[in-house]
Amino acid sequence: MQPLGWTGIKSVKFYLESLGCPKNLVDAQGMARLLKRLGHLSVDDPRQAQALIVNTCGFIEDAREESLGELRKLAHKKRADQVLIAAGCLSQRWGRELADCVPGLDALLGTRRWSEIGPLVEDLWGTRGRRPRDLMMLLGDPPLAADDDGPCVARQGAMAYLEIADGCSAPCAFCAIPLIKGPAISRPVGSVVEDAVELVREGVKEIILIAQDTTAYGRDRGERDALPGVIQAILKATPDLRWLRLMYAYPGRISPRLIQVMVDDVRVCRYLDLPLQHAHPHVLRRMKRPSDVDRTRRLIADLRAALPGIALRTSFIVGYPGETEAEFEALVDFVTEIRFDRVGVFLYSPEAGTAAATLANPVPEEIKAERQDRLMARQQQISLEINQAQVGCTLDVIVEGQGDGLSVGRSYRDAPEIDGLVLFPGDVPIGEIVPVRIKEAMEYDLIGEVRT
Repeated sequence: MQPLGWTGIKSVKFYLESLGCPKNLVDAQGMARLLKRLGHLSVDDPRQAQALIVNTCGFIEDAREESLGELRKLAHKKRADQVLIAAGCLSQRWGRELADCVPGLDALLGTRRWSEIGPLVEDLWGTRGRRPRDLMMLLGDPPLAADDDGPCVARQGAMAYLEIADGCSAPCAFCAIPLIKGPAISRPVGSVVEDAVELVREGVKEIILIAQDTTAYGRDRGERDALPGVIQAILKATPDLRWLRLMYAYPGRISPRLIQVMVDDVRVCRYLDLPLQHAHPHVLRRMKRPSDVDRTRRLIADLRAALPGIALRTSFIVGYPGETEAEFEALVDFVTEIRFDRVGVFLYSPEAGTAAATLANPVPEEIKAERQDRLMARQQQISLEINQAQVGCTLDVIVEGQGDGLSVGRSYRDAPEIDGLVLFPGDVPIGEIVPVRIKEAMEYDLIGEVRT
């Protein structure tokens, strides 16, 4: 058997599917770039592939079921001349247990070792039929510091995600991300800026900065407020960039300096995703989250005063262990008071290995579902009212699709895949940014026409 990393084989056709969040998509596109750099060929049909790769998500139960379903489907149809690799979060979290759940897996590739995809594919493919199909596992930290693996970006049309850090060091009791990804590691400013410059050179008009917590950028290096500086460096190096969007901003780390950077350059979208998780101090303390709700109120007031028209998204967990009806009602009242533009509501599910998994007083499933429905019904009315206030306004819209005489896109108020859309007549080229006058509003989407 040749050692791992042997490259003396012909080109391998690979099929790669990414599941889960944008951070997974960045890793998946990084794997594809590395494989192509070695001369291997990407195909869209798994039947044409010699290597089948699924970049899995293991964050919550629904995501795990989706990953398992896709792996089992490919394993069931896998031919003797194909190899199947499970990469990403579920591989990292379950290890060999994943192979027990999916007979036919040839290898597991962890979240911190995706840059080894090339040698792994070549070793599996180059030795097929000449050795037993022992499960190969590349999990945990790489044995040595990895060389430059190329850009940490995922491009989709005229928009691209740019990862500025990986992992998470937050102590949230309910979250398994630190167990899967490890502690936060920030990328060097120079590498981030280099990626941004190349994206704009390629025609990208919107860059979305992502990390498990973008506002924690640099803290692993002892820098307490480094995000504003990296934003300024990107903006200075990319004068042709139209939009820069921030995602996953931990409320307690949004500094006056960060707000001022958003004020100073109109290219920074007046949009923030603030994952609050709850609004009752007792629940927040059980979650090991910041519990000063009045401080959150003051932050939101400061954001709205400094950045008129800012769109605020948040997410909440309902049914956390011990959540009383009064605690849930406090959350509903908070949502009614603050009037977020966008809200995601998730049912609590215990995650093995987390502190919350051992908490007493679980909330019955039927009560969780009822609370989710009640909170979302309240938010839908708020979202409709906020959208109705946009009627008569003109918003710049980046076009993401068109056909049959209709174009669809997003305004600064909308992050891809999770927020609403703007629809308008006409076949406007994908990637163009056009002014659209809003004529109608729905709970999530807007309808308008291009202003001439």
